[in-house]
Amino acid sequence: MKNDFYIVDVFADEKYSGNPLAVVILNNELSQETMQKVATEMNFSETSFVHPKPFSNGQFQMRIFTPSKELDFAGHPILGTADVIRKHLLSEQEEVVHLKLNKSDIAVIFEEVDDDEIVWFKAPSISLGETIDHKIIATALGIEGSDLDTNLPIQKASAGTSAVIVPLRNLDALQRSKLNLEKYAPLLERGFPPLTYLFTTVTRNPKNDFSVRFFFDAHGVREDPATGNGAAFFGQYLLQHGCYSIDSVLRIEQGYEVDRPSLVLLHVQNINGSYVVKVGGRVIPVVNGSLL
Repeated sequence: MKNDFYIVDVFADEKYSGNPLAVVILNNELSQETMQKVATEMNFSETSFVHPKPFSNGQFQMRIFTPSKELDFAGHPILGTADVIRKHLLSEQEEVVHLKLNKSDIAVIFEEVDDDEIVWFKAPSISLGETIDHKIIATALGIEGSDLDTNLPIQKASAGTSAVIVPLRNLDALQRSKLNLEKYAPLLERGFPPLTYLFTTVTRNPKNDFSVRFFFDAHGVREDPATGNGAAFFGQYLLQHGCYSIDSVLRIEQGYEVDRPSLVLLHVQNINGSYVVKVGGRVIPVVNGSLL
């Protein structure tokens, strides 16, 4: 039996928008080296690999690879993989799909909203760490210090993987930003990851709450069309700094600079005294095939 794969667009309003993901069903085992080569061949931000049979507790084991390395946590692969599992590996359309990642267990929830299916994941525990001087990050992003919103910190967030959250004053500053790995090197030496989540409250669509961009290192700087883990970090960041009204659903636009318009939904709930960060969006199937 061949290893089938499905390509889906995550956080998309229509085909060929959002963030593309390849989900490989491991009907036959692949080595870590081969999985990495497949992810490099696919050349998406991430490619996921999932075992077709769940553990006895109902969890499906999955692994996530960028074109250059394996990740312990990433948002759009979680949503896209759960959607493929639900449509192709389960006999019944369950409302919750349980995933087993390298370092966390994730519940993915399917919800009907206004005759549309929204897929949500509950983020694992997120910690906010060190902050960065505004001048240093401005240099690394090729913008002016005045482009940064100094009312909020530039801060590292972590949950299996890590990113740096950067507040900007306006859409123009967001559009001019570009991560320079050479100028970012001093921060890398201090333990800050070359993954930057930039945001502003100025949006293209008045229905949306934030515009964001996400840069990461995968054989050079790449830009993500839609970033679920970044949105989860962002939710914790907004909570920490008093910028979030609990139980409201925030709309985050992304991907315009790479011609992949995306919409990421963010919902933080207070459940029994604890804050639960949820990230959601639509998943649209595009391609299916098999590895030769």
